[in-house]
Amino acid sequence: MEPRADVTLERQLDLAAETAVDAGVRASLAAVAAHLRSGRNGGIRGGEKLLVLLAQARGTAAAADEWHVVRLVQDALDYAEGRILKPELDDRLRLFRDGRRSVTDQTFLARMTASSFAHAADTAEQFYAECPDAAPRDLVAHLRALGQDALFLESPADRPGRYVIPRGRAETAIWLERVLRDGRVDVEDPVGAARKIATSPEALALLAADEKGQLLLQAAELRRRAAGLDALRTVVEDPEASENDLQQALEGQYWIFGGRFVGEAAHRRLVPGDELDIPLIRGDGALHVVELKRAMSLKGALVKRHRNAWVPTAQVHDAVGQAVNYLVGLDENRERVREEFGIETRRASAIVLIGHPDLQADVPEADISEALRTFNTHVNRVEVLTYKELLDNAHRALGTQKSAGTGPSVPALWSDVE
Repeated sequence: MEPRADVTLERQLDLAAETAVDAGVRASLAAVAAHLRSGRNGGIRGGEKLLVLLAQARGTAAAADEWHVVRLVQDALDYAEGRILKPELDDRLRLFRDGRRSVTDQTFLARMTASSFAHAADTAEQFYAECPDAAPRDLVAHLRALGQDALFLESPADRPGRYVIPRGRAETAIWLERVLRDGRVDVEDPVGAARKIATSPEALALLAADEKGQLLLQAAELRRRAAGLDALRTVVEDPEASENDLQQALEGQYWIFGGRFVGEAAHRRLVPGDELDIPLIRGDGALHVVELKRAMSLKGALVKRHRNAWVPTAQVHDAVGQAVNYLVGLDENRERVREEFGIETRRASAIVLIGHPDLQADVPEADISEALRTFNTHVNRVEVLTYKELLDNAHRALGTQKSAGTGPSVPALWSDVE
């Protein structure tokens, strides 16, 4: 964000200069003021240099033990970097000068707060009138969603004096922001771009009709991935799901395992007697084996207590041993696999997906993850991961801030575009 430079900042620096005593401090503040007033046609100038000069002035004042100046310069720096807003800086200036606060601002804030609470109460009454069986958390979610949608407030031309909060617009903007962030389309401000598109039917139509199809293809891929992740989560959390069910849910979704994979191998039986669950191809052309075990339907625990520490159980070791045997077979048949299938197995690696932290509710998830991570550091070429951790990683890859199972669904954006 461009540093903020205006008359308010200039007034703050003038006050700091008035109170400075040390000659070095006054000189450093004069340098800041000279830069601030060096804009075109006598205007105000900002830029990164302004922040550098402010930081230098703060350091000079601190070295001279003029802490009242340090405070004023720090406020100026916070204002320039956007950490405090103009009303707050004005309030601090008044407190520094005469100790009085603005009665006008106080009255305005009081009225705005009262109006906000009154509106929230009216909204709550309307919500419970329409949904009498709703729980308190449903009301909180409803109010929070309204607050997000309020950022897209509209003023219809045919309804003077009235304003409209379009429902669902915030979710559409979040989805568009994901699209703009996810790929390689160069957008300097994806949040702003998403907001502009979400509030413009013409922009939505233009996006849908894009000839190159870059954004549209990314949007379709993002929706496909989100839907696939939801389907996988359903299978993972099913206590009756088999390894075959998990394999079908993961089929074609190699992106879930991270960006270093470029696809899946067409053949699963590369070595006589061994059939790989999911053979992935890394960016360097080498093979990566995914060995699937049960998730919530796993019988037994993932970790056990041993000498005051959590360690993986025997079934985790057995699964790793199976993956190691696959790698040994691939190493021994490297030349044949490379000639017949065009796959490099010399640097092959493997991942074992097994279990879910909810299987051991009495053990904190962090302890289970830590035990498996410690185990992984001592095992060469094989990594053990729970399905929960895989889902969390994939969810983060989609650009959400929440853990698996709590993120917003991707809206059907194009249904309203003609």
